[in-house]
Amino acid sequence: MAKLPAPKPCVIPGHEIVGRVVATGPGVERFAIGDRVGVPWLGSTCGTCRFCRSGRENLCAAARFTGYQIDGGYAEYAVADARFCLRVPASYADAEAAPLLCAGLIGHRALRMAGDPRRLGLYGFGAAAHIVAQVARHEGREVYAFTRDGDQVAQDFARGLGAVWAGGSEEAPPEPLDAAILFAPVGALVPAALRAVDRGGTVVCAGIHMSDIPSFPYSILWEERSIRSVANLTRADGEAFIALAPKVPVRTEVELLPLSSAALALDRLRAGKVTGALVLAP
Repeated sequence: MAKLPAPKPCVIPGHEIVGRVVATGPGVERFAIGDRVGVPWLGSTCGTCRFCRSGRENLCAAARFTGYQIDGGYAEYAVADARFCLRVPASYADAEAAPLLCAGLIGHRALRMAGDPRRLGLYGFGAAAHIVAQVARHEGREVYAFTRDGDQVAQDFARGLGAVWAGGSEEAPPEPLDAAILFAPVGALVPAALRAVDRGGTVVCAGIHMSDIPSFPYSILWEERSIRSVANLTRADGEAFIALAPKVPVRTEVELLPLSSAALALDRLRAGKVTGALVLAP
């Protein structure tokens, strides 16, 4: 069974990079010096396996990822494969654009995997959810936000972005959901989401890692409910979402911090004390 490859030893982290091209290698024609580009999570693939050839390069076993096997953006300079970079829309400042490159892209792919839900639940209302909620509302969907129990700040934030309901992750929504997307890496939320979705509903697990999913009765999966995961993204996902974001328009809620505060930023993220996304500036 394929697993995420091991990280590069002593890798420079940082996987949502926005910067300007200062040099190009041989054969690069997509970008010129001075262009502003975004470097997303997917950094390279083999291009020849059956997954790459069938438009599923996100499943390539030889894929390499920014800030994981490829040195990332916690630096003054970074090297990236131009074929996997994205042109940043002019309407976004650097810090505003950064969360689009992973949180936005994964959220967008997860929404597509959810089918065509009228009532959509989002579990874990952070960087990804606050972006996908705006896309979902733009598409005419009802958004139901599930947060940590008692997190009034996150619930108010969700309502401010158009959620018709916001509550704790173990609460039942006022209406059965057509689909739910889990951004929180908590396995116990899978059965909770299954109970929240209606017959024929889909639960999408959008994280790379998740704690173990506890056993649950077959009755909450029955009636053609389904569970599926989202793995990484494709370049086609990136191009589609970057074209869509300014049309919504998606507005990212960001807090800019100096790179020297990276450890503090990670601590706040682990503690759930972030509204929207944190962005580090080298």
